[in-house]
Amino acid sequence: MNEIVRPTFEQFPKIPRLNRLCVATEKIDGTNGCIYIGEPVPHRAGGPTPTIILAGSRSKWITSQDDNFGFARWVEEHREKLITGLGPGLHYGEWWGAGIQRRYGLKERRFSLFDTHRWEDDAVRPACCGVVPVLAQGMDIRTVTEEALAILRKEGSRAAPGFMQPEGVVILHSASGGLFKVTLEKDEAPKGRGKE
Repeated sequence: MNEIVRPTFEQFPKIPRLNRLCVATEKIDGTNGCIYIGEPVPHRAGGPTPTIILAGSRSKWITSQDDNFGFARWVEEHREKLITGLGPGLHYGEWWGAGIQRRYGLKERRFSLFDTHRWEDDAVRPACCGVVPVLAQGMDIRTVTEEALAILRKEGSRAAPGFMQPEGVVILHSASGGLFKVTLEKDEAPKGRGKE
């Protein structure tokens, strides 16, 4: 008699509740940046081995020779402040300002971290880093989204005060961990036909 071969059982994932905390931040129109900081490793001779720090774009690690608008060079220039201030791990954010996408009327470039919960306190994050501005939060994703968009329409960018053409918002749904974006212009356009 042949034994029945059963596939590995895959449990259906739990479905998160929709009406949970949602946080809307300003979607800054720049280029995605990532900083990786490794754990310090003791050197065999007794002293510490230099901490590894890497710069990344949305899809790959970059160097000052293969850079993304000078982000890798900026990471290297701020190496010690980033290692001390951010600590080990992956740190995602937006590299934006002069010469990048909307430019925001800036003469310099800035790095704004995405994790607002961890980095909202100026005293906690390194002085060379900003954080994306929180515009609204609440339990109803539609209300939070509309409130945040209304703020941008009326006041302009919170990341670059006085700049009246902000891109849009990113909504974090806390229960699912999902991120959703809404742009002020061409939001209904399919991917590739409007801004991503």
